[in-house]
Amino acid sequence: MRSIFPRDAPPEGWDTVLADDARLAAGVAAIAQRHGLGRATRRRYDSGSVPVYALGEQHVLKLFPPDQVAFANVESRVLAFVAEKLPLPTPAIKAVDALEDWHYILMTQLRGARASQVWPAFSALERDRLADHLGHSLSALHALGVTALEPIEPRWDKFVAAQLASAVDRQRDRGLAPQWLEQIPDFLERWRPAPGGARALLHTEVMREHLMVERAADGWRLSGLFDFEPAMVGDPAYEFASVGLFVACGDARFLRRTLRAYGKPQADIDDGLACRYMACALLHRYSNLPWYLQRLPPQGETTLEQLAQQRWWALQ
Repeated sequence: MRSIFPRDAPPEGWDTVLADDARLAAGVAAIAQRHGLGRATRRRYDSGSVPVYALGEQHVLKLFPPDQVAFANVESRVLAFVAEKLPLPTPAIKAVDALEDWHYILMTQLRGARASQVWPAFSALERDRLADHLGHSLSALHALGVTALEPIEPRWDKFVAAQLASAVDRQRDRGLAPQWLEQIPDFLERWRPAPGGARALLHTEVMREHLMVERAADGWRLSGLFDFEPAMVGDPAYEFASVGLFVACGDARFLRRTLRAYGKPQADIDDGLACRYMACALLHRYSNLPWYLQRLPPQGETTLEQLAQQRWWALQ
């Protein structure tokens, strides 16, 4: 019997298959038909590590190739767990299933536009309001009990140990310059997350691209958070690696307001906190310092401490 989806990865891996809509079209159409959406218009989003499609105006289909079943399981479990529990809407699950060896999640479409598409249009007041809403929402996320989710992979302590052991090699493989590489071991020794600390459910990739906004009568407001595929349970500080780099983007006022709305005492918002967030960025599952240096280039900073305190997680 002929397969609807590609069954075997080519020698170079699944990426070439995932990028080829023609090879996925029959499978996407079959899934849409299965759920009564056969006549819905289909549009692929232009970002994401796996294929994501809008099916009409109200549904989103996320596909996972055979080697990413674990990510499908995490996202479906976490989306079900956080449903209607946060101040910020999240996609509601309509179906979790598989077609051949490909798993998928069919979910509702969030209202609005991605924050990354309209960020320059926000006024200072609107950015303050977004920071407050984001801080409150992350506080609510981190306050959820995680017992019902465990075990969820990766396990935090093993994850941190593995990331610490490979930190320099991972950045070297990405082309990080020696002047930065040589600083990593001592920096992590000083600023790494403390063993045995608090644990919370983490989104892990809070960024403008994963936040939805809509225009209300009094201006732009947050309208949703999506992409829980890489969610995990771990140190709450890990969440703010991406918040600083990909939402605040060096905006000290925005980051400071987010942290205050999150519930961080003013006395704790200091240069040491910035360094702890940098350590989490170095340990992040998708850490890529050369890319971060391109997005937010140094402005005279020559040490990781300076980069954290004065540029990427600036708080003053």
